[in-house]
Amino acid sequence: MEKPPPFRWTVEQYENMIRHGILTENNNVELIRGEIVPKMPKGDLHTWCLKILIRLFGPLSDRTILSVQDPIYLADSAPEPDVVLLAFRDDCYRSVKPRAADALLVVEVADSSLKYDREVKGPLYAENGIAEYWIVNLDGCLEVFRQPQPDGTYADSQVLRSGDSLSLSLLPGVSVAVAEFLP
Repeated sequence: MEKPPPFRWTVEQYENMIRHGILTENNNVELIRGEIVPKMPKGDLHTWCLKILIRLFGPLSDRTILSVQDPIYLADSAPEPDVVLLAFRDDCYRSVKPRAADALLVVEVADSSLKYDREVKGPLYAENGIAEYWIVNLDGCLEVFRQPQPDGTYADSQVLRSGDSLSLSLLPGVSVAVAEFLP
């Protein structure tokens, strides 16, 4: 007997479950392509890297909104990337939810989640037009993806190491040294 396809939740249904207390922060889940999936646990190195990224991007608060492990709303998903630099808004997104078009940079920190961040989240972000996506690979490199394509790929990808630096594509004049946040 063939297994029926899984039930797919809409973003609105997912938000209603949160609003009514069916899902809480303690559930540690996110909505990916209509499925409610558990988020990967965070190890000490992941937590350290996240703190470094917050410190690194914090000074951009006059130009961006720094979002940490909060949802970004896509067509059929509400992933919670480790870091998102959002376009600046005076209301800090109080009156609207952050969407793909608001994201200047999306960052996932990967140790146990590397394959998932590459094969599931990467295509999801590309399909939704996320302009720049980074995977901080805690094995010692930064994977940078730019120029999203509708087929779920990025036209430009590169792997950077500790001695490298890069400029953010949507934030002119902002450059970071990769060594600052790699172990």
